Amino acid sequence: MKSKAAILLFFTAGLFFTAATLSAQQTETTARPGSAGYIQHTYDLTLDDVLHLAATQSNEALRARNTFQVGYWEYRSYKANFLPNLMFTSQLPEFSRRIVDVPSIDPVTGEVRHDYSSEFYNVFSGGLMIRQNLPTGGTVSVSSTLQRTDRFSGSFNNHQSTEYLSTALNVRLSQSIFGVNEMKWDRKISPLKYEEAKRNYIKNMENVNQRAIQLFFNMAIAQQRLTIAEFNHANNDTLYNIASGRFELGTIGENDLLQSELAYQNALKTLNENRLNLENAENRLRSYLGFTERVKINIVIPQDIPQVLLDIEQVLQLSFENNPELISYQRQLIEAQKNVAQQKANRGFQANLNVAFGLNQQATGLFESYKDPRDMQTVSIGLTVPILDWGRGKGMVKMAQSNQELVERQVEQSRQDFEQDIILNVRQFNMQGQQFLIAAKADTIAQKRYDVAKQRYLIDKITVTDMNNAQLDRDEARVGYVQALFNYWRYYYELRALAQYDFIERKHLGADYEALVD
Repeated sequence: MKSKAAILLFFTAGLFFTAATLSAQQTETTARPGSAGYIQHTYDLTLDDVLHLAATQSNEALRARNTFQVGYWEYRSYKANFLPNLMFTSQLPEFSRRIVDVPSIDPVTGEVRHDYSSEFYNVFSGGLMIRQNLPTGGTVSVSSTLQRTDRFSGSFNNHQSTEYLSTALNVRLSQSIFGVNEMKWDRKISPLKYEEAKRNYIKNMENVNQRAIQLFFNMAIAQQRLTIAEFNHANNDTLYNIASGRFELGTIGENDLLQSELAYQNALKTLNENRLNLENAENRLRSYLGFTERVKINIVIPQDIPQVLLDIEQVLQLSFENNPELISYQRQLIEAQKNVAQQKANRGFQANLNVAFGLNQQATGLFESYKDPRDMQTVSIGLTVPILDWGRGKGMVKMAQSNQELVERQVEQSRQDFEQDIILNVRQFNMQGQQFLIAAKADTIAQKRYDVAKQRYLIDKITVTDMNNAQLDRDEARVGYVQALFNYWRYYYELRALAQYDFIERKHLGADYEALVD
């Protein structure tokens, strides 16, 4: 009996040694089925590697850059409105052909006769104009033009005359007196929109980081589950062979044997499922990082976390200073105020002032048209006085005021919700360091318990049920360790995006915005 027990113990140890050796071997796929000369490169990627690759070559990062460029050029257009605008205008040429009625009076009878002549004109003109928008909302322009008119009768062979009309100087001012000053409101809104565009770029890039973290840990968990499944498959194969030997010796019943066989079949099923899950997770991460299918990824799981404890007041202050949503709230309030002012101006008395002064001359010669120029002045005031609009103007003002009040309430509510979300996120993050330590300790304890259970099972001190329970606890603890890492970095990057501040490096997040538009 002792010899049989010794043989069984030796056989069991040999099987466990074989299983451990198989589980320690690492395989690598170097060719796709059906492909000739296919070479697949394997890269070990850390979390920092994945974040860097996502920020430099993912499609989301490219979209974030393109979105910022729209806001950048919109802001450049706004600034250009305050600079002089130089332009050249011309007509080259303008033909006009018509029959001209030439009335005349008979000197004898006094009757009016109408004679008709066929005339046509050829007009060339050109000039330069500088136009400047004023802070008052009006415009001032300075221009100089020259026009040549050739008159023909019947055909080009019958040239009648040539005239030059020069406007050496024309200064024109156009100003709305009671209207809305668009330049005034643009000076309030456009800088906010540009700052919002910059902050949204940082926010979008942080969204890239968060997505990369999710895909990284999805693959890390899938990779860990596959490693566990491979070990459990080999281990359950060994346990089933041990159970078969013990059943033949009569030391266990058929129920224990069937339980070992069922555990082996379940382990094989889990192994196949986890292989597919890992392949799917790897494909998603590979696609997000812009890699081709020739790249095989191996995740390097982080071993520790930085010791960071966030202060709620600091995070709130940074978030209210940097978050684009808060800038958006401010912009929405100003736009609502502008809408009210615009509707009030449209409802009431309106006047437009146009003033022009210039020097012009007409002559048959080019140079003569610039000699002794004559003054020209124009002053006009356009008035619009509403008399009866059936309450339309009043209704538009009331709508704008109601919309302003609605925006104010929505902004206030959004601010409160924003503040509460930050407080909750900070508290959740500050717990993650302790949760990680607990998960790491649980992983260590579960592994030790499994090792003890394995040794006790080898000497037939515990049942296969106890062994399976220890294995399940170990597997859950190992996955829980990776999940705790994921939770830590997920909460950290969520708060980093809200505050737009790197709490580890202790610096504000930013970018070379000029380089983004090169």
